[in-house]
Amino acid sequence: MTFHKEGYTSLAICILFIFVLNALIQFYFPQAYALKWVIYILSFLLFAIIVQFFRSPSITIAKDETQVLCPADGKVVVIEETEETEYFKDKRIQLSVFMSPVNVHVNRNPIAGVVKFFKYHPGKYLVAWHPKSSTENERTTIVIENNVGIPVLFRQIAGALARRIVWYVKEGDVVEQGDQFGFIKFGSRVDLFLPLGTKINVNIGDVVKGGRTVLAELQPAVKAPKTEAKKKTV
Repeated sequence: MTFHKEGYTSLAICILFIFVLNALIQFYFPQAYALKWVIYILSFLLFAIIVQFFRSPSITIAKDETQVLCPADGKVVVIEETEETEYFKDKRIQLSVFMSPVNVHVNRNPIAGVVKFFKYHPGKYLVAWHPKSSTENERTTIVIENNVGIPVLFRQIAGALARRIVWYVKEGDVVEQGDQFGFIKFGSRVDLFLPLGTKINVNIGDVVKGGRTVLAELQPAVKAPKTEAKKKTV
């Protein structure tokens, strides 16, 4: 278990706040022993919350190009067929994972391949389970295409507490399955958009682990639907 680099600033601010708060209590209330113990306990809890939130456990990735790994720790909250309007502009299977503040917030590549598309969207901070959060909240959209030409789109979506999304990829990058592609601070959600016909291995309500849970299995024969022009009859 290590401490994630995205938490260094938050940890430094937390330690400084605890130091100043305890110094003020000691200076102005030197005989208030009960108050001091309350502050000590609250200080410890605040420190523990920051440390647990930015923890980055070491895991073993079982790589398989036919599988879609979970991009983050959390709980499956959406599995449905929907219209993806930003990149594919056709029907896809949406699978969403909600990350609570107590989850590990490291984001991992669900598949290996080439980053075909990346875009950052500034936006609102609706609660992550709100239906409009995937289109109105601060978010990123990333598309990775594997070596057999199957693309998977996924989004980092900020929640009500999150105010910063971090990403480490750009268009043209070659990425490995399970490697870190980003981080979201303090509660969020990740949406995946998979080809129709993909075998889904999880159910709504399942607790999943980033880089370890196999969410789905890609079908090599699955291709984006083609629209054939209708013949005109004279």
